[in-house]
Order: sequence, then C-alpha cells, then structure tokens
Amino acid sequence: MSLAVRDGKAGLSPLAAASIVAAAMGVSALLGRRNAPDPSHPNIRRWYKRLDKPAFTPPDPVFGAVWPIVESGLAIGGYRLLRRHPSDGRNLGVALWLLNTGMIGGWTELFFRKRELGASTLASGAMIATGVGYVAAATKVDRPAAALGLPFVAWLGFATLLAEQVWQRNPDPNVPAS
Repeated sequence: MSLAVRDGKAGLSPLAAASIVAAAMGVSALLGRRNAPDPSHPNIRRWYKRLDKPAFTPPDPVFGAVWPIVESGLAIGGYRLLRRHPSDGRNLGVALWLLNTGMIGGWTELFFRKRELGASTLASGAMIATGVGYVAAATKVDRPAAALGLPFVAWLGFATLLAEQVWQRNPDPNVPAS
C-alpha cells in the first residue's frame, strides 16, 4: 500500500485508507442488509414484528436514520486513524475499529437470522466494551476519530438495553408472541 506524508508523519494514502474503510464498512453493510427486517425479507420482518418489545422501542424509521449516522462516524474515524503514522496505539485503534465494524454485521446475523436473543445481547454488550476500547485507543492518536466513535458507544448502550429487554420478554424467540 502506498504511503503519504502528512504533517511530517507517514500513514496510508487517502486512496488506500478510503479503500480499506469502504471494504470494511461495505462487508458489514452487506451482512446487515442480508438480515434486515424489511419487506425484502418477509420471514425476518414477520418474526421481528411479532416479538414482544418494550415501550421504549423506537419506531423502525429511527433505526434506519441512526445507523447511517453512527456508521458514518465510524467510517470517518477509521479513515483518520488509517492516515496516521503506524504505531502501537494507532494499530490498536485500527484493530478495534475493524473488530467493531465486523461486529455490527455479525450482530444482525445473531439477532435477526439466527434468532439468538441471548447471544446477541451478550455480543451487544461486548461491542460496548470494544467500542470504549476503540475510543480510548483513538484518543491517544487522533481525538476527532475518537469523538466520532462516541455516538457508536452511546447507541450501543441503548441498543444493549433494548436487546436485553427483548430477550427477557421472548424466552423462546421461535414462538410468535400473542
């Protein structure tokens, strides 16, 4: 991969960094899309609609509005880190960024396709921990990249609470709620 000099520090070129971000976010988005509870996946949609959900569950369009914002912040943050000079701190931040990006798509597989509500709740909790780790690592290398990860961590806090409530209310997710 090509290197560029920016502020006297070598990092990935804009094209290389953008390519990595596009690939990572694209794979995660494709996996998420494969499992979306929308009209193109009627069985998943029907199952999701039948789940007993808490009153604080946002309407479906809220999820559709929030995730692109959260993922855009992660994409820009990942790009910024990839452009920084390779160091242990930068590499840790990039590794945690890649892990979190992959876990987004993986979570949809657990929750929507496999209907593993307990496992998806645990995965969501793990994503909070790795998200906080990403923000902490990025803070030492690129504060704007770290700040762009904060909405991800905040949304995961809410999403984990929601996932836990759905899990508790639906002990057997394969039995339709009445």
